[in-house]
Amino acid sequence: MQTLKGPGIFLAQFMGDEAPFNNLKSICKWAASLGYIGVQIPTWDSRCIDLKKAAESKDYADELREMVESCGLQITELSTHLQGQLVAVHPAYDVMFDGFAPKSVHGKPKERTAWAVDQLKLAAKASKNLGLKAHATFSGALMWHTVYPWPQRPAGLVEDGFKELAKRWLPILNAFDKVGVDVCYEIHPGEDLHDGITFERFWEATGKHKRANILYDPSHFVLQQLDYLQYIDFYHSFIKMFHVKDAEFNPTGKVVCTEDFRIGQTDPVDSVRWEMARLTFNQFSPSWHNTIIKAGLF
Repeated sequence: MQTLKGPGIFLAQFMGDEAPFNNLKSICKWAASLGYIGVQIPTWDSRCIDLKKAAESKDYADELREMVESCGLQITELSTHLQGQLVAVHPAYDVMFDGFAPKSVHGKPKERTAWAVDQLKLAAKASKNLGLKAHATFSGALMWHTVYPWPQRPAGLVEDGFKELAKRWLPILNAFDKVGVDVCYEIHPGEDLHDGITFERFWEATGKHKRANILYDPSHFVLQQLDYLQYIDFYHSFIKMFHVKDAEFNPTGKVVCTEDFRIGQTDPVDSVRWEMARLTFNQFSPSWHNTIIKAGLF
């Protein structure tokens, strides 16, 4: 337990237009005042970082790191969750995911994918310049629309899907390998990497690439009714990053846990609540503590 430094916070959910959430320095001061000592930075938000500049200029990266440290914090990782999502998008989701990309590539799936791949490669260089060893992202999804096997999937569809996903990610993984940084995929509903088996199939399709690793967030496992404790037994060697938040699974007679067409409307969402936790951390065996610590509960 001596290596546990303290809590970190992912800034993406808190950035906004009002102070102190509208620039990196002020939000870092806010986070420090709450007792956090680490920040994970969303690279798509220009209020936090100029990703291209951080990739190309060690001086800029040093200035950014020093500014965060002046607030009493450290940068734990960079995140490309939104850009990673765009590395692999099924056409059914084109319109919805265009909002994650610049307007110049809206309605242009190939150009949008190329932009996303370039963003990840910039993130690899920026991570190196900041002295970081791990990176947070999403895998994207080519097959999520087939997650429920009705109608039955054609033979070979899943194999081809993981082959294509790996093909898109291999140049990115190689770029991260070149700078000595692990890519940690958040295992998450809506992604092709949403449980243990899907991670395994992707990892195998990449040739068991050593930079393909896991961002472990058990709250999403509660949503999917996945055993978040046994998962550590199976995949502890891949877990290089850790998100944590409260989650509670509340089955009802009206909605399923992963599909609720009321979301975004005025009706309440009953199937998932984030306020009260059934994800209880006293269930984590002492033998797993070192895995969680190494994964970056900073």
